[in-house]
Amino acid sequence: DTSRACRRSLQPEAAHTGLQGRPRIYPFFFPRQASNGNPRAMSGTGIRVAGGVSKKLGKGAGKAAYQGIQFLKSYGQHILKNPMIVNAIVEKGGVKSTDVVLEIGPGTGNLTMRLLETAKKVIAIEFDPRMVLELQRRVQGTPHAANLHIISGDFLKVDLPYFDVCIANVPYQISSPLVFKLLSHRPVFRAATLMFQREFAMRLCVPPGDPLYCRLSVNAQLLARTTHILKVGKNNFRPPPKVDSSVVRIEPKPVNQIPVNFKEWDGLVRLCFGRKNKTLGGIFRTKTVLELIENNYKTYKALQVNNGKGVSGVQVGLQ
Repeated sequence: DTSRACRRSLQPEAAHTGLQGRPRIYPFFFPRQASNGNPRAMSGTGIRVAGGVSKKLGKGAGKAAYQGIQFLKSYGQHILKNPMIVNAIVEKGGVKSTDVVLEIGPGTGNLTMRLLETAKKVIAIEFDPRMVLELQRRVQGTPHAANLHIISGDFLKVDLPYFDVCIANVPYQISSPLVFKLLSHRPVFRAATLMFQREFAMRLCVPPGDPLYCRLSVNAQLLARTTHILKVGKNNFRPPPKVDSSVVRIEPKPVNQIPVNFKEWDGLVRLCFGRKNKTLGGIFRTKTVLELIENNYKTYKALQVNNGKGVSGVQVGLQ
């Protein structure tokens, strides 16, 4: 048949003959092609290359290799690789030779090494143990090794030590809680120069009336003075994020300049910005908000009993 004729036509001229004088058929194996037509992607385990098989990364793994280290986007690991940007951040941060600097998420230490050349001491908080080891190796044997203190752990859970200035390329996933943990730290630090996703950075700095003005803007500007310093393109990072970034300077206000209870204030602001397209009058006339205000008022009045000490045991018949 046709298929057999095709197979015979592909045999070499010097083919061995069988017992009955027929040419012996040697099978030919063609690589199975992937669904996209690429013959190299024929294996589920990876692409065969010189020296072995290159392992195939899972879909959405979001990894990029650098000196044998896999950067994980799930940890917000976008390493700043442009030395000009690093120098600009340190200069804008106003770091002095007597300062203790807090750095959050140092990664491989590009910004850390520059800070060690300027500051008296650097305290680096890193969540990933692999990056802790890489940073220790990088600083080992340098004159600044004794000036670096590394805290391995989650920034949102560790107790912050004393520091004068905070400078960091912030993991985007924890931007908001990170800002307010810094602003609640006592004693108050001098300033923080932080890199954020650009939209988040603009929300920190915009004035009232801007379309980006939101609850974050109100609370951040109540507690600190915020200034946009520098725009940073996504190609300055390894691996590059999907969006551009910006550097913001945050200077906390003195505690005596904040005349409100922040928790109560935040609850009010949360209601005001809960529904973007409604007026304040419309928001405070909704049934849910009215019930919430009534319950809060009853709780407040209950706490006023007995001069704010609550109901005593004698009043309820407990001797």
